[in-house]
Amino acid sequence: MTAIEHQPAPAARGATTAAGVGRPPIRLGWLDGLRGIAALLVAVHHFGLLSWYSWGPAVEEKFDLGIFAVMLFFLVSGYIVPASLERRGDVRGFWIGRMFRIYPLIIVTVALSLALLPAKYSAVPEVVTDRPFWSYLANLTLLHEMTNIASALGAMWTLCYEMIFYFLVSALFVKNWHRQSAPISLFFAGAALLLGAWWKPQLLTPKAVSAVPTTTHHLIIATVLIMATGLLLILIGRPELIRIGALTLGALGAVLLFLNARSMFFESMMILATMFAGTAIFRAEKGQIDRALAAVCCAFVLAAGFLSGYMYNHGQAALDRTWTKSWEGFSLPYALAWVVFGLGMLLRNRRWPRVLTWLGAVSYSVYVVHIPVLWATWWFKDNLVTYPITGWGRWLLPLTFFAAVLIASQLTYKLIEMPGQKLGKKVAKALDRRSAARAAAAAPKPEREPAPLG
Repeated sequence: MTAIEHQPAPAARGATTAAGVGRPPIRLGWLDGLRGIAALLVAVHHFGLLSWYSWGPAVEEKFDLGIFAVMLFFLVSGYIVPASLERRGDVRGFWIGRMFRIYPLIIVTVALSLALLPAKYSAVPEVVTDRPFWSYLANLTLLHEMTNIASALGAMWTLCYEMIFYFLVSALFVKNWHRQSAPISLFFAGAALLLGAWWKPQLLTPKAVSAVPTTTHHLIIATVLIMATGLLLILIGRPELIRIGALTLGALGAVLLFLNARSMFFESMMILATMFAGTAIFRAEKGQIDRALAAVCCAFVLAAGFLSGYMYNHGQAALDRTWTKSWEGFSLPYALAWVVFGLGMLLRNRRWPRVLTWLGAVSYSVYVVHIPVLWATWWFKDNLVTYPITGWGRWLLPLTFFAAVLIASQLTYKLIEMPGQKLGKKVAKALDRRSAARAAAAAPKPEREPAPLG
């Protein structure tokens, strides 16, 4: 249901290891803590744990736990992703890190889900498996929801917005506009308020794939080719080509975001507004922009998010628009995500519980694997074990699910995520060495001094 910032909190320069191996510095542990909370709540939401309580349905109608986790994750991503790029100062290194961080786990999880789960309990929906070539091709771009294709894993839809954010951040960086986070955030939030009911989603592919297969396929082909070209230019590593590649990706992201996002326009705009507002907070904290500007920006974005839900997410149509059951179901969790993020910032200089920082470290794995684990849990319940449905025994089923999610997440983090990151670093270093050698070979050689006469 949500997006994850896929990079662990970077260690501070000069930080010691006195706090213990694997424990983040105090000043960044709060980000891992918030990620950990949000990741666990995503799993809670998809399991439907609130419905186990008598008061749960009433709460779910007025407060969508998934929206809360989504927006909290987007704030964290907005805060830390541009900082990661600017700390590197290297667009190519940033993209290599992203690709080797995101793709290995997604590919392995989808493959294992298809191989191990029976068709009746498949985590990959039929709408994907019925058109495997086009569906998997679109999902590999992580722009699938922008090309009229459903997610191979349900929670992957928000990764589309993460990818769009990466595109825009890269383009802004090479244009040296990356410190304009506050006005960009204001633009997206203003668009949500002004055009939220007028601008329609999916303008390029306004119907289901079965109704417009050719249009969808053409859009996928164009998206794959443009994205591959942009990334290739970046990977070549020459400054001018990196600039062109980043701008190509930024243009692709903007076109898909404005013309073919599947979410309602106000929701799409508020997602980007929230992420850039997170970036504005980071810049204000580091003294890069005026704090008054950041404060006004955040207040406007918070108000726009609340009001856009109130204005555009009404009645029975709310479920079709944002998967929430009322305007409060969108607006209240959106506002609370800001409150929790603010509390996290206030506590950023305190040591967060180790269990939360660990959960933050494995949060991407929790996000990706919890859907297949959920379906495996239902299969386990229906075919192997009869769980009690009354008394304290009924809590054995959710305990089984959450224990399985945490164990699987730790395993995938150690066996897939970490090796993927290490491989990405090796690839980046190898490409850097090749670029340095090529630059040295192309440099003009100094002329030899003539021998003195006599």
